[in-house]
Amino acid sequence: MRYRRSSRKKRYPSYLKTNRSPSNPLPTVDLIIESRDGIVLIERKNPPRGWALPGGFVDYGESLESAAVREAREETGLDVELVRQFHTYSDPDRDPRHHTITTVFIARSEGKPSAGDDARAAGTFRRENLPEQIAFDHRQILHDYFTRRY
Repeated sequence: MRYRRSSRKKRYPSYLKTNRSPSNPLPTVDLIIESRDGIVLIERKNPPRGWALPGGFVDYGESLESAAVREAREETGLDVELVRQFHTYSDPDRDPRHHTITTVFIARSEGKPSAGDDARAAGTFRRENLPEQIAFDHRQILHDYFTRRY
């Protein structure tokens, strides 16, 4: 299934153009990308450091699905097939930079991930060899995924 971006011109809320903190949570997406070799993670180039699920902020006028596909391509170079929404995480402290609410998608992809956008590195990991330092609440998300999936 392919998702298209809206053809509407983007108009960003004023709080995204200033240094002022937003007054509402920011929507984000994260992806659990399943491949033959394991789950795809990226090593973040910017703080907070550590390994993370590919993902990011939803652009104004963009659907969650389109944002997920875009973020996967930008951060890993992979074209993904979204399988389903997995879960939504809304703990106000999940991201030290802002209050975010993320919708996590399970996706599939073939090929080898390559670091792009704000990723220092990209790789695939199995449950038993996850990196020590994982950013945000992504260790909890992965725990939930492995617990419910297997």
